[in-house]
Amino acid sequence: MTVHFPFQNTYTALPASFFARVVPTPVAAPRLIKLNRPLAVQLGLDPDLLDSPEGAEILAGKRVPEGADPIAMAYAGHQFGHFVPQLGDGRAILLGEVIDADGVRRDIQLKGSGPTPFSRRGDGRAALGPVLREYIVSEAMAALGIPTTRSLAAVITGENVMRETPLPGAVLTRVASSHIRVGTFQYFAARSDTEGVRRLADHVIARHYPHAADAERPYRALLEAVIARQADLVARWLLVGFIHGVMNTDNSSVAGETIDYGPCAFMDHYDPAKVFSSIDEQGRYAYANQPRIALWNLTRLAECLLPLLSDDKDKAIEEAQTILGEFAERFTSAYQTGLRRKIGLFTARDGDEALVQDLLDTMAKNHADFTLTFRRLSDAALDPDGDTEVRQLFADPSAHDEWAKRWRQRIIEEPQTPAERQAAMRTVNPAFIPRNHRVEAVIEAAVNRDDFTPFEELLAVLAKPYQDQPDFADYADPPEPHQCVLQTFCGT
Repeated sequence: MTVHFPFQNTYTALPASFFARVVPTPVAAPRLIKLNRPLAVQLGLDPDLLDSPEGAEILAGKRVPEGADPIAMAYAGHQFGHFVPQLGDGRAILLGEVIDADGVRRDIQLKGSGPTPFSRRGDGRAALGPVLREYIVSEAMAALGIPTTRSLAAVITGENVMRETPLPGAVLTRVASSHIRVGTFQYFAARSDTEGVRRLADHVIARHYPHAADAERPYRALLEAVIARQADLVARWLLVGFIHGVMNTDNSSVAGETIDYGPCAFMDHYDPAKVFSSIDEQGRYAYANQPRIALWNLTRLAECLLPLLSDDKDKAIEEAQTILGEFAERFTSAYQTGLRRKIGLFTARDGDEALVQDLLDTMAKNHADFTLTFRRLSDAALDPDGDTEVRQLFADPSAHDEWAKRWRQRIIEEPQTPAERQAAMRTVNPAFIPRNHRVEAVIEAAVNRDDFTPFEELLAVLAKPYQDQPDFADYADPPEPHQCVLQTFCGT
């Protein structure tokens, strides 16, 4: 049988200025190394047919499936604060859209499938390491319950790509609610194409925010909805110690999903100024800066929408500023609620914010591991003897004691039993995250030895981040000093 994708393509019905039609560049010898079978079923695809030579050719871009309408999307973007009026999909090709089992329209895109008109002298290819990193981290984020693009498949192309050295080439099949970015709006706004901005806004409303179409002011409702989703998303990032690493406006999804996992990383010890990305030399996208940058990006979106908010520019600016002012409250509410839940508080009282901040400050001063501190607090909530396990994470264990005394006085005021509190805390404090040293070990084994056993094992562990997994307990451990990863890199 032939692999069938039930494509329904709406983006290609937009004007030709929105994209460039381009087909993937065939590769020499595609080999499927990972197929996300549950996701394939969710998308209405046959995993057995995808897991075939024909399927591997489609997922590598060697064969275009029937019904596909391959395009590279146009967009612009601020990169580290500097505006570039034309970026676009330089190494990604959108095959088309499908309706999944929940009735949600999803893009299916090949990343690393060859040059496009937007490649800007790039080869349009991807190396195996960045493909594995995005597969691992995006699927881990999904398991953590954080909105994200997903990974359907990873394929080795049988060809090398040139970076600093020759590396095995690969293609990632990425799935997203859409690939529309803040930078997509900027592309048209930079050309003073108000009609293009309007067409794009109408498309985004129809696809992602249909309630806005019924609002008295649809474009205001659109901006409010995007702001709300971004505020919630970034709060969730911080609550698990995630650092995106390259929060350019072209990497900011208007659907509210985490997108473009380049030099991303999860913190080990807590440090609000932590940066991993090798290209973020000034710390623009450091862990604690992410809410501020999200608002900066949303301000750029609001600038694009000004002509749709009012014909009077001053009134449009005033309205946009009012809407943007909602971000801080929305983010703070989501973040503080999440922090309270992480320490077992389910009602809000005066002093709670200071209590949590004092814990974070103590963690930072004592190089305490972010993930393990909260996970072990979950067990300490059941039994005070568990404090011993938490104390061991602090350079000065006694630094934890004063805070723990205040915490215990506070949780007594909550109605939950210790067992109920522990169970609730364990649903928000993961035991397992994609530790950087683990991801690097997976990449090293795959690139240097063609060994994907560590890749499969890490994926299996990360699929159940909130569950104890005694057979894989060491995956929860922070790195030894010699294992610490100091920098992460983009895949271009």
